[in-house]
Amino acid sequence: MTALTPAVPWQALAADPATVERYEAKVYRGPGPTDCHWWLGAISDSGHGKLRAGSRPAGTSRVVSAHVLGFAIHHGAAALQGAIVRHRCDEASCQNPAHWLTGDRLQNILDFQARRGLTGHPLADVRGAAGRAVAVRDAILAAAPGAEADAIAAALAAGHPSGDHQDTLW
Repeated sequence: MTALTPAVPWQALAADPATVERYEAKVYRGPGPTDCHWWLGAISDSGHGKLRAGSRPAGTSRVVSAHVLGFAIHHGAAALQGAIVRHRCDEASCQNPAHWLTGDRLQNILDFQARRGLTGHPLADVRGAAGRAVAVRDAILAAAPGAEADAIAAALAAGHPSGDHQDTLW
C-alpha cells in the first residue's frame, strides 16, 4: 500500500514572499517581452526547472516545477485545478508567463507529437529537453555581462548541428 502524496499548496507557495524571492532570483529575463525567460537553477530530467519552495516550519516545503510555481505566482493558483501548465514556446525551462497556457496531458502530448519533428525546433534538439535547458542555463551563467543573448543563441544553435532554425510559432 502506498501513502498518498499531499497536494501541493500552490496558493500558499505563490503567496510566500521568501518563495517568490527565491523563484525570481533564478529567472533570467531576455531583453524583449516575447523572449523566453530562462531558468538558472536546478533542472529535471525533463528539462523543467526545479525549486524548493515553501517553508519546513509551515509544513509547505516541497520541491516543485518552477514553471508551475511561476504560473501560480503570475496567474493565480486557482487556474491550476485539474490542469497542467504547457509551454507555447516548447522550451521546458522557460519562465515567461506569456508563454504558458493550461491544458491537460493529452493536449501536451499532442503538441509534442505535432512539433517534435519540425526542422530546427526546440523539441528536435539533439540533446533532448534537459540537455538543451542545461546548455542554455550554463551559457547564461558563464556569459560576460551584456553577452547573454549571444551565449543563448550559441547554446540553442548547438542543439541543431545541421544549422537548421525554426522561427517562433506565435
